[in-house]
Amino acid sequence: MNVLLIGSGGREHALAWKLAASPLLTRLYAAPGNPGIAREAELASLDIADHAAIASFCRETSIDLVVVGPEAPLVAGLGDDLRAAGIKVFGPSRAAARLEGSKGFTKDLCARHGIPTAAYARFDDAAAAQDYVRQNGAPIVVKADGLAAGKGVTVATSLDEAIAAIDDCFSSGGAGAEIVVEEFLLGEEASFFGDIGPNTGGMGAYSPAPVMTPQMIARTMDEIVAPTLRGMAELGAPFSGVLFAGLMITAEGPKLIEYNVRFGDPECQVLMMRLKDDLLVLLEAAADGQLAHMSARWHADSALTVVMAAKGYPGTPSRGSAIRCLETATAGGAQIFHAATAWRDGMLVADGGRVLSVTGTGRTVSDARRQAYDAVARIDWPDGFCRTDIGWRAIEREAAGGRP
Repeated sequence: MNVLLIGSGGREHALAWKLAASPLLTRLYAAPGNPGIAREAELASLDIADHAAIASFCRETSIDLVVVGPEAPLVAGLGDDLRAAGIKVFGPSRAAARLEGSKGFTKDLCARHGIPTAAYARFDDAAAAQDYVRQNGAPIVVKADGLAAGKGVTVATSLDEAIAAIDDCFSSGGAGAEIVVEEFLLGEEASFFGDIGPNTGGMGAYSPAPVMTPQMIARTMDEIVAPTLRGMAELGAPFSGVLFAGLMITAEGPKLIEYNVRFGDPECQVLMMRLKDDLLVLLEAAADGQLAHMSARWHADSALTVVMAAKGYPGTPSRGSAIRCLETATAGGAQIFHAATAWRDGMLVADGGRVLSVTGTGRTVSDARRQAYDAVARIDWPDGFCRTDIGWRAIEREAAGGRP
């Protein structure tokens, strides 16, 4: 099979790495890709916002399947346009991608179908939203309705902070032209992809997550995922692709924070390390509507990824600093996925905020963590930094014999 992978981040490098291992693969292309992806795929200089150009490339290179990594092309309807051109796509339609493209749409779906989530209200007017905040107090959460590259959410601990966040959303326009204001939930976050739940935030992830017990998985499927799929089908927008549920595990059980309609980043990196089966077979089955006849299998070992970011992140990251010794760093068995790197004057350099995903595996989360951080220590990149606490909740549980 000839496959085109859309995207350029750490998630896409992990997908390319796993796709390249498939015996069914003939040629793998990536657009636009990155230096890490270039080791697995042929890079194509395509504007991923130009759907006609992508369709033309697919016809010229006899692409059998397009795998869309990031959310923006899905929300923009790339899947619909390619399918209309007779090209098979892994990823949801524009209508189904509203689960990520509009937080208000998803909250309303939850309300209609009794899906547990935080209490909320929607606003297209700053003054009304600020009145609501004053009535409900802090802590409270302010979210831009649309896509905001992971930066459209403020967990406000004071009224002043909430009011400022509302002002910021409406003054910036775009994703913040409408907002959702919702109840603050207390608990442990988990990312859920169906039968496992890796998690920590954007600076790391681990899998499996002990908080997702078999009972919690069953409740998540029954109370959140299944009614969502039924609701989307009733709307005439059946979901096909990756449905990634961001959860808060509260004292009452799982509650939905948000949906993503693609693999998470860096969650994808740990998933690909643990996946036993041929990823290409699974993605094609989903695109063909045949996934119900298949089941993914996972390695028993744990995986943990540590994101290395450039100085200045999450503000304005420094660019152009040299990164060395990646091959030395992987000598202990870790895998390094590129997220924001570039070649300049024959040297690998940082070219964004989250730059590398250093991923280890091991019998336990502690073992995987040790391998990942050992690899981080071997990377020669003075301008890079990472969090040092990835996986601490799981490690505490391991030390306590698995007890919460």
